[in-house]
Amino acid sequence: MNAEHFEAFSSPNYPPLAISGVHLNIDRQLLWKGGFDRVSMAKKDSLELSPLKMIYRPEMDSKVVVLKLFPGITKEVVKAICEIESLRGIILETYGSGNAPTSSWFIDALKQALTKDVRIVNVTQCRGGAVDMGKYETSVALKKLGMVSGYDITTEAALAKMMYLLAYMPETGDFKKYFETSLRGEISV
Repeated sequence: MNAEHFEAFSSPNYPPLAISGVHLNIDRQLLWKGGFDRVSMAKKDSLELSPLKMIYRPEMDSKVVVLKLFPGITKEVVKAICEIESLRGIILETYGSGNAPTSSWFIDALKQALTKDVRIVNVTQCRGGAVDMGKYETSVALKKLGMVSGYDITTEAALAKMMYLLAYMPETGDFKKYFETSLRGEISV
Protein backbone atom coordinates (compact mmCIF):
# COMPACT_ATOMS: atom_id res chain seq x y z
CA MET A 1 0.00 0.00 0.00
CA ASN A 2 1.30 3.40 -0.92
CA ALA A 3 -0.40 6.80 -0.70
CA GLU A 4 1.27 7.91 -3.95
CA HIS A 5 0.37 4.90 -6.12
CA PHE A 6 -2.76 3.19 -7.35
CA GLU A 7 -2.20 0.59 -4.63
CA ALA A 8 -3.28 3.02 -1.89
CA PHE A 9 -5.92 0.61 -0.56
CA SER A 10 -6.04 -3.09 0.09
CA SER A 11 -8.38 -5.55 1.70
CA PRO A 12 -6.15 -7.80 3.78
CA ASN A 13 -8.76 -10.49 4.39
CA TYR A 14 -10.27 -10.68 0.91
CA PRO A 15 -8.81 -11.12 -2.58
CA PRO A 16 -8.70 -8.11 -4.94
CA LEU A 17 -12.07 -7.34 -6.56
CA ALA A 18 -10.28 -5.82 -9.54
CA ILE A 19 -6.79 -5.27 -10.90
CA SER A 20 -6.09 -2.03 -12.70
CA GLY A 21 -3.38 -1.88 -15.32
CA VAL A 22 -3.54 -1.44 -19.07
CA HIS A 23 -6.94 -3.10 -18.70
CA LEU A 24 -9.36 -3.16 -15.79
CA ASN A 25 -9.93 -6.79 -14.77
CA ILE A 26 -12.90 -7.23 -12.44
CA ASP A 27 -13.45 -10.55 -10.69
CA ARG A 28 -17.25 -10.46 -10.70
CA GLN A 29 -17.52 -13.69 -8.71
CA LEU A 30 -16.02 -11.86 -5.74
CA LEU A 31 -18.41 -8.91 -5.86
CA TRP A 32 -20.87 -8.88 -2.99
CA LYS A 33 -24.34 -9.70 -4.23
CA GLY A 34 -26.44 -8.29 -1.41
CA GLY A 35 -30.04 -9.30 -1.02
CA PHE A 36 -32.74 -9.37 1.60
CA ASP A 37 -30.62 -10.93 4.32
CA ARG A 38 -28.97 -7.72 5.51
CA VAL A 39 -30.21 -5.07 7.89
CA SER A 40 -31.33 -1.75 6.48
CA MET A 41 -31.74 1.40 8.51
CA ALA A 42 -34.79 2.53 6.57
CA LYS A 43 -35.93 5.14 9.06
CA LYS A 44 -34.03 7.10 11.66
CA ASP A 45 -35.55 5.08 14.50
CA SER A 46 -36.15 1.64 13.07
CA LEU A 47 -34.25 -1.37 11.85
CA GLU A 48 -35.75 -3.62 9.24
CA LEU A 49 -34.84 -6.07 6.53
CA SER A 50 -35.17 -4.64 3.07
CA PRO A 51 -33.81 -5.04 -0.43
CA LEU A 52 -30.47 -3.32 -0.82
CA LYS A 53 -30.51 -0.10 -2.72
CA MET A 54 -28.39 3.01 -2.67
CA ILE A 55 -29.72 5.48 -0.13
CA TYR A 56 -27.89 8.67 0.78
CA ARG A 57 -27.54 8.91 4.56
CA PRO A 58 -25.57 12.00 5.52
CA GLU A 59 -25.90 11.66 9.30
CA MET A 60 -22.92 10.18 11.10
CA ASP A 61 -22.30 10.34 14.85
CA SER A 62 -18.76 11.66 15.19
CA LYS A 63 -18.59 11.36 18.97
CA VAL A 64 -16.24 8.40 18.64
CA VAL A 65 -12.49 7.80 19.00
CA VAL A 66 -9.92 5.26 17.90
CA LEU A 67 -7.78 4.11 20.82
CA LYS A 68 -4.68 2.35 19.51
CA LEU A 69 -2.97 0.32 22.21
CA PHE A 70 0.81 0.46 22.45
CA PRO A 71 3.39 -0.86 24.90
CA GLY A 72 3.59 1.58 27.79
CA ILE A 73 0.18 3.18 27.31
CA THR A 74 -0.63 4.89 30.59
CA LYS A 75 -3.58 4.84 32.91
CA GLU A 76 -3.95 8.61 32.50
CA VAL A 77 -4.26 8.40 28.71
CA VAL A 78 -6.81 5.58 28.73
CA LYS A 79 -8.82 7.15 31.55
CA ALA A 80 -8.87 10.57 29.85
CA ILE A 81 -10.22 9.04 26.64
CA CYS A 82 -12.81 6.86 28.39
CA GLU A 83 -14.05 9.85 30.40
CA ILE A 84 -14.68 12.21 27.47
CA GLU A 85 -18.06 13.71 28.37
CA SER A 86 -19.95 13.29 25.09
CA LEU A 87 -18.18 10.11 23.96
CA ARG A 88 -20.47 7.47 22.42
CA GLY A 89 -18.03 4.95 20.97
CA ILE A 90 -14.47 3.64 21.06
CA ILE A 91 -12.74 1.59 18.39
CA LEU A 92 -10.13 -0.25 20.48
CA GLU A 93 -7.17 -1.34 18.34
CA THR A 94 -5.76 -4.34 20.17
CA TYR A 95 -2.81 -6.66 19.66
CA GLY A 96 -3.02 -9.80 17.52
CA SER A 97 -6.32 -11.63 17.83
CA GLY A 98 -7.83 -9.08 20.21
CA ASN A 99 -5.42 -8.98 23.13
CA ALA A 100 -5.04 -6.08 25.54
CA PRO A 101 -3.48 -5.20 28.88
CA THR A 102 -4.98 -7.09 31.81
CA SER A 103 -4.15 -4.46 34.42
CA SER A 104 -7.08 -3.68 36.70
CA TRP A 105 -6.86 0.05 35.88
CA PHE A 106 -7.26 -0.73 32.16
CA ILE A 107 -10.23 -3.05 32.60
CA ASP A 108 -11.83 -0.65 35.11
CA ALA A 109 -11.54 2.29 32.67
CA LEU A 110 -13.28 0.29 29.94
CA LYS A 111 -15.93 -0.97 32.37
CA GLN A 112 -16.63 2.61 33.48
CA ALA A 113 -17.08 3.71 29.86
CA LEU A 114 -19.43 0.80 29.17
CA THR A 115 -21.59 1.74 32.17
CA LYS A 116 -22.04 5.18 30.55
CA ASP A 117 -23.36 3.45 27.39
CA VAL A 118 -20.15 4.03 25.43
CA ARG A 119 -19.94 1.29 22.81
CA ILE A 120 -16.50 -0.35 22.53
CA VAL A 121 -15.48 -2.43 19.51
CA ASN A 122 -12.37 -4.63 19.56
CA VAL A 123 -10.43 -4.58 16.26
CA THR A 124 -6.97 -5.93 15.54
CA GLN A 125 -4.00 -3.74 14.70
CA CYS A 126 -2.77 -6.50 12.39
CA ARG A 127 -3.05 -6.10 8.64
CA GLY A 128 -4.68 -9.52 8.32
CA GLY A 129 -6.50 -11.95 10.56
CA ALA A 130 -9.35 -11.43 12.96
CA VAL A 131 -10.27 -10.75 16.57
CA ASP A 132 -11.02 -13.93 18.51
CA MET A 133 -11.75 -12.79 22.06
CA GLY A 134 -11.11 -15.50 24.61
CA LYS A 135 -8.53 -17.32 22.50
CA TYR A 136 -5.76 -16.08 24.79
CA GLU A 137 -5.85 -15.09 28.45
CA THR A 138 -5.14 -11.46 27.56
CA SER A 139 -8.53 -11.12 25.85
CA VAL A 140 -10.71 -13.03 28.31
CA ALA A 141 -11.47 -9.92 30.39
CA LEU A 142 -12.62 -8.03 27.28
CA LYS A 143 -14.96 -10.88 26.40
CA LYS A 144 -16.35 -10.95 29.96
CA LEU A 145 -17.08 -7.22 29.72
CA GLY A 146 -19.30 -7.98 26.73
CA MET A 147 -17.14 -6.01 24.35
CA VAL A 148 -18.16 -6.05 20.69
CA SER A 149 -15.94 -8.08 18.37
CA GLY A 150 -14.93 -6.48 15.10
CA TYR A 151 -13.80 -9.88 13.78
CA ASP A 152 -11.79 -9.06 10.61
CA ILE A 153 -13.18 -5.58 9.93
CA THR A 154 -10.56 -2.91 9.24
CA THR A 155 -10.22 0.01 11.64
CA GLU A 156 -11.48 2.42 8.98
CA ALA A 157 -14.56 0.32 8.20
CA ALA A 158 -15.21 -0.15 11.93
CA LEU A 159 -15.09 3.59 12.50
CA ALA A 160 -17.51 4.30 9.65
CA LYS A 161 -19.84 1.49 10.75
CA MET A 162 -19.88 2.70 14.35
CA MET A 163 -20.61 6.30 13.30
CA TYR A 164 -23.41 5.04 11.03
CA LEU A 165 -25.01 2.72 13.59
CA LEU A 166 -24.87 5.32 16.37
CA ALA A 167 -26.57 7.86 14.08
CA TYR A 168 -29.34 5.58 12.82
CA MET A 169 -29.92 3.02 15.52
CA PRO A 170 -32.43 3.58 18.31
CA GLU A 171 -30.86 4.03 21.74
CA THR A 172 -32.44 0.77 22.83
CA GLY A 173 -31.19 -1.09 19.76
CA ASP A 174 -28.87 -4.05 19.94
CA PHE A 175 -25.61 -2.40 18.83
CA LYS A 176 -23.56 -5.55 19.39
CA LYS A 177 -25.88 -7.65 17.22
CA TYR A 178 -25.82 -5.22 14.31
CA PHE A 179 -22.11 -4.42 14.55
CA GLU A 180 -21.16 -8.08 14.53
CA THR A 181 -23.37 -8.65 11.46
CA SER A 182 -21.90 -7.90 8.04
CA LEU A 183 -24.20 -5.23 6.64
CA ARG A 184 -22.38 -4.53 3.38
CA GLY A 185 -19.59 -7.08 3.20
CA GLU A 186 -17.29 -5.32 5.67
CA ILE A 187 -16.85 -8.48 7.77
CA SER A 188 -15.93 -11.75 6.07
CA VAL A 189 -15.81 -14.24 8.96
